[in-house]
Amino acid sequence: MSNRSADSRHDTVQERPAAPNVPLRRNRGFQLLWAGSVFAFLGKEIAELAYPLVVLAVTGSPGWAGAFGGVQIFTSLLCGMPAGELADRYDRRRLLLCVEAARALATGSVVVAFLLDAVSLPHLLAVAVVVGAVQPLGGSTRMLLVRSLVPPRQLTAALTQEEVRSHAAATSGPPLGGALYAVAQVVPFVVTACSFAASLVLTLFVRPPAEAPHAPMRAAEREPLLSRMTVGLRALWGHPTLRTGMLFAAAMNTVTAPVILSVVVHLREQGLTSTAIGFTTMALAVGGLAGTVLVAPLHKLLAPGVLMLWLGGTAALLIGSLAAPWGRWWPALALFLLGLGGPSMRVLVDILIFRQVPDEQRGRAGAACMTVFGAGASLGVFLAGQLLEHFSAAVTVLVLASVLAAAWCVGLRTRELRRAKWPEEQEA
Repeated sequence: MSNRSADSRHDTVQERPAAPNVPLRRNRGFQLLWAGSVFAFLGKEIAELAYPLVVLAVTGSPGWAGAFGGVQIFTSLLCGMPAGELADRYDRRRLLLCVEAARALATGSVVVAFLLDAVSLPHLLAVAVVVGAVQPLGGSTRMLLVRSLVPPRQLTAALTQEEVRSHAAATSGPPLGGALYAVAQVVPFVVTACSFAASLVLTLFVRPPAEAPHAPMRAAEREPLLSRMTVGLRALWGHPTLRTGMLFAAAMNTVTAPVILSVVVHLREQGLTSTAIGFTTMALAVGGLAGTVLVAPLHKLLAPGVLMLWLGGTAALLIGSLAAPWGRWWPALALFLLGLGGPSMRVLVDILIFRQVPDEQRGRAGAACMTVFGAGASLGVFLAGQLLEHFSAAVTVLVLASVLAAAWCVGLRTRELRRAKWPEEQEA
């Protein structure tokens, strides 16, 4: 979508005041938001490990332990599009405060249940619904707040700092959650509730530039709710470059989402201990953390479509190589190398959404992307599970690599993707 096209769609909407033009490290609003998100993401990673363990302790059923995550993911997908509509129509800082308050209260209710010796499966599943419902709204509002707090020329650096946060939390959260759970079952939930509360307090002090007054409701905004919620998806789908980029990224997400599951099964087939498996799978998050330093150089060196194709091609090769009998530690190295490209891909997608969709549609466009990606990840995990049920892990990763290779071939033949360019403000 050209800048001229995006600008023309702003004719009837006043522009948001400019973000403060100061070095990123002195941008108080962004750093407060980032610090709050560090607490929130760390708490989320701790809880991701603790909830299944508690469900397993309460029910003794691995099926119900898995159902907790399934309920959370399904609710997130269901609420993705409405979250984008809310993010585009209401104050984003207040919405994020509501999200953090809901997560803190939901987690706090589990702490209270432990203190009263009243932990139950229905209560835990209700918490899964609450946490899953607010997750896409939190992601959309946080993404849009970053855009309002950071000038366009600093956006890559800001998003890279966001990636550092995500991968650091993914690396440290699970082992910390396990250590806290070993102290007492309630401890990880106390820490998680405090983390969400800390994020809420820090967000209170974030002061984004005041939004321009809303123009009178236009004809498009008088459309039915379902039509309004899908505006972002239609905006992305209507532009060949954005449509192709979104679909290619979704294909990558579909294939990479079940990689950890496949590696775990593969290593168990080889007789590795749970400790060795844990260190091996952690390599993906470590690679992602290391990959944050590559974001700026890769974005300067390669056009977005070329970078996307390069990352997709190397990912297909690395996933396929997991089937090779190159020693027990080869999967850890392959996962590390696979993780290196993750931050560059996510920042690439964010830049395209941030810059090439009008501000009044960014929440819905971002939510549409996250919904498509989440649905693809769920489908990928399900299909990989079926493959693992009937075939070896080596066959499964080869099938996954073949699917991504096929998507890469289609992308390579797509002129819009090959010739895509960075938005002008991003180049400034």
